[in-house]
Amino acid sequence: MSAETPAAPGQFTRRRLQFRAWRGTRPFWAGLFVMIGGLPIMYFPYANLQIGHLTLAMSTTAGAGSLIIGVLLVVLGFTLWFQKHIQIFAGVAAILLALVSIPVSNFGGFVVGFLFSLIGGAMAVSWAPGVPPEPEATEDTEEAGGAPSGAIPEAGEDTVGEPNDLSGTSPANGANGRHSAG
Repeated sequence: MSAETPAAPGQFTRRRLQFRAWRGTRPFWAGLFVMIGGLPIMYFPYANLQIGHLTLAMSTTAGAGSLIIGVLLVVLGFTLWFQKHIQIFAGVAAILLALVSIPVSNFGGFVVGFLFSLIGGAMAVSWAPGVPPEPEATEDTEEAGGAPSGAIPEAGEDTVGEPNDLSGTSPANGANGRHSAG
């Protein structure tokens, strides 16, 4: 075996390429950002920070609201991954939940969760599926079902090579601005 011989793809390489293909057909990064944004929003209201012997509790009166917002954002992130056809709804819902988290949940998880959710929701709304590349046609191939190129007039050309006036007011077609029925 020489150094130029390609190695047979292993299990890891095959799985990595499958994941890459799956990730490319859906708003993966938008879902990941929304999920990452939901974690601090639902975590901080229940966190206890230890500074030496001092315990600092960040719980608020809206702890249940923070938990609901955070769980909904994580669910919306998974929805963006596995139900890509409702990405507009999930993106708008993520943006609205991120905005609601500012007054409810410690300034949206100390702004970290708010920003991640807001950016992820915007990415979800703006995501569009890619179009697979079309194979390139060579110049000597025939177009339009067997007719050689140049045999069929281009759009905007008349059959005799003159520009086709699509307004219907050209004296060449005899209409003079009037349209005939039939």
